[in-house]
Amino acid sequence: MERTVLQLTLFGLLLALATTLPNKDDWDIYSFHINSTVTDRYATTVITSRVANRMDESKEIEFHVRIPKNAFISKFRMFIDGQAYDGIVKAKEQAQKQYTDAVSRGQSAGIVSSVGRTLEEFKTSVTVAAHQKVTFELTYEELMKRTLGKYELQIHARPMQPVKDFKVDVYIHEKAGISFINVKGGLSTKALANAITKTHADKQAWVHFYPTEDQQKTCDSCGVDGMNGDLVIVYDVNRDTSLGDIKKSDGYFVHHFAPAGLSRIPKNVVFLIDQSGSMHGRKIEQTRIALIHILNDLAEDDYFGLITFDGDIIHWKRELVQASSGNVESAKSFARTIRDRGATDINQAVLKGASMLNAHPREGSASILILLTDGDPTSGETNIEVIQSNVRRAIADKFPLYCLGFGFDVNFNFLEKMSLQNNGVARRIYEDSDADLQLKGFYEEVATPLLTDLTLLYTGGTNLTQTNFSMYYNGSEIVVAGQITDNDVETFAPQVVAISGRRKVTFSGTNTSVESTGTESGGHIQRVWAYLTVKQLLEKELQLSGPEKEKVKKDALELSLKYSFVTPLTSMVVTKPPGENTDVLHKPKEGEAPGRQANTRIRQHSFRLHSPPSHRGFAGMMPTNAMLPDMKRGGGAGYHMISGGMAGPPVGAGGGAGYPLAAMPVPAFDMEDFDDAFYAAAPIGRADSIPRRPKLQKRPGNRPRPTFVAAATTPAPLLHRFLLKTDSASPPLCFDVNGAALLKLLHHPSRELYVNGELDSVTNGGFKKIVIHFTADQHVEVTTTGVTVRLGQNVTHHTGQDPITVGSMTVIRRDKEIDVAAADARLIILVHQKNGEEFLWPVLRQKPSATNMEGILALTPAVYEEVQQASLTNLKIKDQEISATSATAVDYGVVFPLTMNCWLMSAESALQRRLDDFFVAQL
Repeated sequence: MERTVLQLTLFGLLLALATTLPNKDDWDIYSFHINSTVTDRYATTVITSRVANRMDESKEIEFHVRIPKNAFISKFRMFIDGQAYDGIVKAKEQAQKQYTDAVSRGQSAGIVSSVGRTLEEFKTSVTVAAHQKVTFELTYEELMKRTLGKYELQIHARPMQPVKDFKVDVYIHEKAGISFINVKGGLSTKALANAITKTHADKQAWVHFYPTEDQQKTCDSCGVDGMNGDLVIVYDVNRDTSLGDIKKSDGYFVHHFAPAGLSRIPKNVVFLIDQSGSMHGRKIEQTRIALIHILNDLAEDDYFGLITFDGDIIHWKRELVQASSGNVESAKSFARTIRDRGATDINQAVLKGASMLNAHPREGSASILILLTDGDPTSGETNIEVIQSNVRRAIADKFPLYCLGFGFDVNFNFLEKMSLQNNGVARRIYEDSDADLQLKGFYEEVATPLLTDLTLLYTGGTNLTQTNFSMYYNGSEIVVAGQITDNDVETFAPQVVAISGRRKVTFSGTNTSVESTGTESGGHIQRVWAYLTVKQLLEKELQLSGPEKEKVKKDALELSLKYSFVTPLTSMVVTKPPGENTDVLHKPKEGEAPGRQANTRIRQHSFRLHSPPSHRGFAGMMPTNAMLPDMKRGGGAGYHMISGGMAGPPVGAGGGAGYPLAAMPVPAFDMEDFDDAFYAAAPIGRADSIPRRPKLQKRPGNRPRPTFVAAATTPAPLLHRFLLKTDSASPPLCFDVNGAALLKLLHHPSRELYVNGELDSVTNGGFKKIVIHFTADQHVEVTTTGVTVRLGQNVTHHTGQDPITVGSMTVIRRDKEIDVAAADARLIILVHQKNGEEFLWPVLRQKPSATNMEGILALTPAVYEEVQQASLTNLKIKDQEISATSATAVDYGVVFPLTMNCWLMSAESALQRRLDDFFVAQL
């Protein structure tokens, strides 16, 4: 099915999703999809939930999702009875008026937003008539942040019921090339691990998560109510020592700067630890544990200081000392004695820490000040604005201040403003069992400075986002966006100037090209600029006052409205059918604890904060990133593939000449441990013969088992190319098959699951029909026009998109995709078109756990070595050298075709067994 896809949350994707389900007799979530596309590190996520009211009366159904904190919602729609209802982004004051008007009419208008570690909530509800359906669709966008050498897209799923049509599709496209991609999290454990398929092809990667209903009950935190856990996609891109990646489109550019191969800079760090009475118990215990771990990680050429404070200031040493083993052990002994007591004098603590760093300047080093506190200033200077002014004057832009706020009693707005004013950031530490790991994790992010005093210069650039940075840390990334003056890339010259240790370094663009991106796939460049600009204007607005503050606020509001971002300055009015309550979506502030409302007016009325259990519909948690560019189907002559990954961007079709089949008998190979390994390709020419066809042999249950005899020859049938992929980034193997063959795709004897396909000899040579047999009297026939179900003597034809149940098999037909869940297998049949003709391509998304599987889709990944023979390259497979020719093929196992290089050889050589083994006599 042609579809927009998620381009981490990663995490992620970060993606996170959850659903709450009512009594199953009330209504049913029959489809739940997450499509996430990450393009050049900008992520757009679309969550689609389809719910049916199965009752004979109207029911209220709730849509409830959690979104990454750094994401902006950009679209929300509901579809009811063919009518679309769109959310509208307005200035907060206008949305507030609409909200207040609804309240005055006695309506329960308002959305409760809460803040967790990385997520915030959005929920709304709508009344659905008896036996009617509603579709919820939410889109949000986020620029992925690189931390500790990786990006993470996170998806948290808690449907509270197994969902028949549950899918997570992640597509990543990075022009710099993807260096690695992994999948982790609780949803990647136990039986759910088999529901994940991953494909990595240089600059592109796909991750699919298609658990069956049974599998959704089996994971580390799953049960009869379905899944409850995380799926995290982790990846990074290729990097070098140059200026970095610069992409431009339609007069906008984005620059990702994270050079490799730099030497670390020794650091001077002072830790300021709150030991006031409010730190009593677990807080102080976890702080001690984290501090001891952090001290262990100091390098010997680092210098450090340690101050604890309550109403008094307690120095471990009054000056910075080298992180020698003796000094570190002494500091750890001091850390073990930290006890909670007294009040909180933040002002004196920060000033003392700044004084220690100022008194010990070291050329070629980087200084950092880290404050940990859990409360407001209650001793010494308590005026927040005076404290911020004192700190700013003491630091004087010489080093960053990082503020860690422990728990929800802390004045986080105060800490955030003070950090931003001093080139740092504020981070909340949550009072959970892993608080010590949170503290240690933050320190690791800033533990290895590589560059200081960075300035990014762009001749021919305008309307730039932030271009000055105090520090660049190992594993992080600096992102700058802007406009190219007059869209003249020839006069656009980027440059980065920074300090590395004791020397000034310059990264110029002499060897770096500014890569242009087409309009269709490059629309995200402008949105990255808007996203970054709004984020930084909001941070700047927090620091300013008076007319300057109002000007920055006005600019941020205008951009938020132009790009339909739900930000702290805007709200989304959720449009509903006439007579329904009006909801207003607000973006909560970090200072609000979980469960607190984003709008105080909500507290003043008796609103429905949660639907009654029997009225609950959908709830979800989502990951962080993604952008959905406008994609078009790729095409052209060439080859197609069976199996593979998810939708990618438009890709031109590859070509290649046809080659005759070779007959080279070789030993059979082991069928165990296969992994989505087999691909098939489109017709490339004509051949003189077709493969031998099988002759039937009866066996128990009257199910035929084929034996093979020579088939008749027909003139000039189509030639098909198949690919057998590898576990590595090496090109797949490819081989040719002639004519209108009937192929064994997947045979699962122990479960009586048989999937066969018929290649077309008249049109494109794709599969014209795929038949699935599930037990002796349950059969499903799939063509490009619909799905036919045969139950014994009963035959029904389906063309709609409702789930079709055949025993324990479920079939869902969409526009360009048929989804089949049978036993522990999940098969996707894609519908493609070329030269006006449609054809089918099967893809195994969920591999069965059985070890006795047979068929094309049950092949193991190819393993080979390249052997150079004079000017030729042979391949070594199982100790045999085989002649191979370089060729290309277009992968039709993905929604948008992808051209791939391959090594062409005889079918028997690629398969390591007779080609006849994959033919059947009848579908």
